[in-house]
Amino acid sequence: MDEYNQLPQNGEEEQAEPRRPGSDLYEWLQMFLGCVVAAVVLFNCVARLTRVDGESMNHTLQDGEIMLIWSLGYTPAQGDIVVLNKTPVLLHGWPGPRAIVKRVIATGGQTVDIDYSTGTVYVDGQPLVEPYLPEEMYQSYAVTMQQTHWEVPEGSIFVMGDNRNHSTDSRDDQLGTIDTGYVLGKAVLALWPLDRFGAV
Repeated sequence: MDEYNQLPQNGEEEQAEPRRPGSDLYEWLQMFLGCVVAAVVLFNCVARLTRVDGESMNHTLQDGEIMLIWSLGYTPAQGDIVVLNKTPVLLHGWPGPRAIVKRVIATGGQTVDIDYSTGTVYVDGQPLVEPYLPEEMYQSYAVTMQQTHWEVPEGSIFVMGDNRNHSTDSRDDQLGTIDTGYVLGKAVLALWPLDRFGAV
């Protein structure tokens, strides 16, 4: 009987507690801020977007192409295409220190030798097979690019552009090997333009 008396009588309906003024806005702001924080964490700690600047990676990557790079837990490996943070040097033709996209040729503890007569790169004495090169590599006349043997320090990488004859990279004494602290991540996906979409 007591349970029956607790039910609504004479068609009365239970009234929902009225929402407080501004509660909808508060919930929307919470959701928005949560998304912003998630995006900041994602694009600073896990992955990020970057744009190719220049022609040094033609035809693997093209000037202006937008890529997704992976950062979380990444350790540079030979053959990877990496994005390097703004370099600590200012080279001829650069308006300021810039982020660059290059291919990892060798990592810490390895040696690199270049035989320009055959256009061959050797790592630890073994010739690299590089089908991605658009043309045969020749030696630059630049005074800072005459070296042909390098020993890569631990914690550093030796990088080169795929478009070897039009690339400023570790072959240039002014740049040299790159400390891995400057590596932002590995290029994993080309996003734009759409006709270039796909894994890098």
